[in-house]
Amino acid sequence: MREGSKKREGSKKQAGVDRSTDPLRPSDHIDGDGDARGDGVDSPKLNVVGWLRWGWRQLTSMRTALVLLLILAIAAIPGSIFPQRMADPNGVTQWKADHPDLFPILDGMQLFDVYLSAWFSAIYLLLFLSLVGCVIPRIKHHLKALRSRPPRTPVRLGRLDDHREATRTVAGSDPRAAAEQSIAIAEKQLRALRYRVQRYDDKRGFSVSAERGYARETGNLLFHLALLGVLVSVGVGGSFAYTGQRVVVQGTSFVNTLLDYSSMNRGRFVSDDALAPYRMTLDSFDVTYQPFEPGKSSSGQAGDFAANVTVSEPGQKEHKAAVQVNHPLGIAGDRVYLLGNGYAPTITVHNAKGDVVFHDSVPFLPQNNSTMMSIGIVKVADGLPEQLGLQGFFYPTSAKLATGALTSVYPDLINPTLTLNVFAGDLGIDDGTPRSVYVLDTGSMTQLTGGKTGTKSIELAPGETTALPNGMGTITFDNEAPKDAKDYSQSVKRYVSLQIHHDPSEQWVLIFAVVALLGLVLALFVPRRRMWVKATVVDGAVHLEYAGLARGEDPTLAAAVEDLRDGHGRLLDADGATVAVPEADTAPETDRDAGKVPDTAAVPETATPTNQSPMTADASTRSATDSGK
Repeated sequence: MREGSKKREGSKKQAGVDRSTDPLRPSDHIDGDGDARGDGVDSPKLNVVGWLRWGWRQLTSMRTALVLLLILAIAAIPGSIFPQRMADPNGVTQWKADHPDLFPILDGMQLFDVYLSAWFSAIYLLLFLSLVGCVIPRIKHHLKALRSRPPRTPVRLGRLDDHREATRTVAGSDPRAAAEQSIAIAEKQLRALRYRVQRYDDKRGFSVSAERGYARETGNLLFHLALLGVLVSVGVGGSFAYTGQRVVVQGTSFVNTLLDYSSMNRGRFVSDDALAPYRMTLDSFDVTYQPFEPGKSSSGQAGDFAANVTVSEPGQKEHKAAVQVNHPLGIAGDRVYLLGNGYAPTITVHNAKGDVVFHDSVPFLPQNNSTMMSIGIVKVADGLPEQLGLQGFFYPTSAKLATGALTSVYPDLINPTLTLNVFAGDLGIDDGTPRSVYVLDTGSMTQLTGGKTGTKSIELAPGETTALPNGMGTITFDNEAPKDAKDYSQSVKRYVSLQIHHDPSEQWVLIFAVVALLGLVLALFVPRRRMWVKATVVDGAVHLEYAGLARGEDPTLAAAVEDLRDGHGRLLDADGATVAVPEADTAPETDRDAGKVPDTAAVPETATPTNQSPMTADASTRSATDSGK
């Protein structure tokens, strides 16, 4: 440290400046010459407690809180890029199938469980601690400020940017009593304007000090407290929340029990019997498509979706309801969201003896929303000589390409066609390993139709039946349309993908969000300012001074001082104790610092605001206040 001081001293001598005699640079400055012994500034060594205190101060600073808030927003971005297990488990499964090499790396980084990950929780907790440590001291300081009196009136109000003067003659014989009366009237006026006021009278004159705008800091604290409330509500509410997904085919029902969910994510405090009992049956699914017009990109686009359901709750009558996009259905504290929809072809498989070994409406996953070409998997585990896996492709409005392959040109059921590739062998479900119903593991199976087998894929229209390979039996694509139907518009059932979400903290989050918005409005639009009115007796007349000082930027302060002076003048006119001196007869402003009287034409009655910063003005006020003590 001393070596550094010597280097600095040498550099000063080279520059031709002797800092020891420089009046603009005190000796104890950071680049000063130190004490009389020539020693530099030695920083105190911190022990463990000192370092902990330093770290706590850094963590609880407002700058750190803002940085952590920004980091939290950035950390949430992967949650919108990658599918999350809590909200879209099927999407995670599909992402794993599409990227088998990259998936383990990203899964190890918890990018598919962003909001439950250790790193996101760490940022969350650090932000919480930072806000708590930042807000509590500010609350104490604010409460102390609310109990304190307005500051003493500065001796030289003319040093403030926003300063006005007025002179009034005394109607009676006691100018000092008139000055005191004028300040009493100003006190009532400021109280009516919702200022906190305090009188400061002395032998030199009378004055009133006023301030208002503490609602600005109150709003700021409300905003931060509400933000803490949101964090607590989300954190605690997540332990009592659950989110589940279920695919419901037309004509079937969903019962709100753990066993009936396709996937479920629940908080640590959600017990097995915490789910409200109710049943929901999908009656129909309504969707409208833009008419088919060749060459138009809008052809086939969906207009509106609505899942029409029948809801049954204990002790209540069954009632009809609808689940629409962005319009969830509320049932027993749960919210039911419509995530997706598709077709569920009904397939029946008979063995060689004619017995039914499989009959179900199988949901097919759409691969293109504009044409609804879909892919599905059918697994026949029992009743045939070998386990059978069928990889199906469904085309709502099928058409042939130039290559002879099928495609779908419209999402509605105009010419529905189902094609199936048949695989025989081990489905991999006998060992108890969970398998996705949307994935067919063909590693232990032999392909019998389609592909390079030389045998055409099975191709069916609604109501048609064809034989399975190797005489295993037959397969039928059932027609679900009524007997008197004249087209295929009702030949295939629809299904909907629903998400059931329960979060008891939603109301609290909304309340805290509204409080945060209210606090932000107060913090942004309520000005914090101080006002002073001072009356002195000069040559038998009452000389009045008006001044204002804002904390921060306040473009309306000058107008507020003008309004205070004008309003006070009208009240004094009504009182009658003093009479306003016409502007032409107003005594010239006294230059108190120089002790001279400048030319009246050179100094206007209203001082011209300068470019002095609020910090400089505040320092001037403190200096003036100190000199008046």
